[in-house]
Amino acid sequence: MLDAAQKGGYAYPAINITSLTTISGALKAFAEAGSDGIIQVSTGGGSFASGTAVGDEAFGAIVLAEATHLLAEKYDILVALHTDHCHPAKVDSFLKPLLQASRERIAAGKGPLFQSHMFDGSVVELDENLTISKELLAECAELNIILEIEAGCVGGEEDGHDTSGLPAEKLYTSTEDMVEVYESLHSIGRFMFAATFGNVHGAYKPGSVKLKPTILRDGQNAVIEKYGADAEMDLVFHGGSGSDLDDIRETLGYGVVKMNIDTDTQYAFTRPIVTHMCENIEGVLKIDGEVGNKKVYDPRGYLKKGEQGLCDRLKEACDDLLSTGKSIFGTV
Repeated sequence: MLDAAQKGGYAYPAINITSLTTISGALKAFAEAGSDGIIQVSTGGGSFASGTAVGDEAFGAIVLAEATHLLAEKYDILVALHTDHCHPAKVDSFLKPLLQASRERIAAGKGPLFQSHMFDGSVVELDENLTISKELLAECAELNIILEIEAGCVGGEEDGHDTSGLPAEKLYTSTEDMVEVYESLHSIGRFMFAATFGNVHGAYKPGSVKLKPTILRDGQNAVIEKYGADAEMDLVFHGGSGSDLDDIRETLGYGVVKMNIDTDTQYAFTRPIVTHMCENIEGVLKIDGEVGNKKVYDPRGYLKKGEQGLCDRLKEACDDLLSTGKSIFGTV
């Protein structure tokens, strides 16, 4: 998938899921768009999926991943499973159990549970970040899993990832750091690189976020000039929600093959549910001793609307990233 995106000049939307309903909405979107895609689980998403009585991030991620494996068999597109931001403090409790689950799956004659994981070492100095990244990438490579790493920090707050208090200069990865990341990791295994160029998690009014995609261009060019065209890195665009289309399309020319979209799809899921509640308030609630209307307070009714809202927004992301109609399902 990554090779096809690099060659074709497009990228995959990567959507965070938390439930069977959001998985189904994502798979439906990719299938209707004729696009392959990436479905990912955060630590918070895993905790939620395991239930309030359990609250186990890794266990919930395994539940969601196994469900996606089963549901994806019904669709003629390729889907890669990925885990989002894992900080150093959660490597042992989140990432390691998931790698072990993949190891057990492979021993049973299946593929890995996840095709890629993200280690977010941006909260520590680059030397420490790369030391841990090298160890994790070596383990991932043994299991045919790709590791995504981050140098520089994505701003804002999302699902336990909060860098809202950082100074602005931390939001931009330097060219030197991009070269150092390549030199440290390329000989170990395939990796994706979330280099930061002012991107921020969350939703903001137009003009609030100052993206500088040329940072990706300059860093990528420095690597290619030193090590050749084959050294082009697979770059990741975090904080894709709310971004201008011009900025999105510009990054595709600099090697971005994955864009995370979470805030916009969360809103797209919730908005039709809110409309349903407002339009059917007397049926949803048992007001003044009445019995309500089971047809409108049955969760299946409004969750289907949320699934469709998510689906519609994700198809828009496929269009933005030029992945629509480019599935390689059946060719690999």
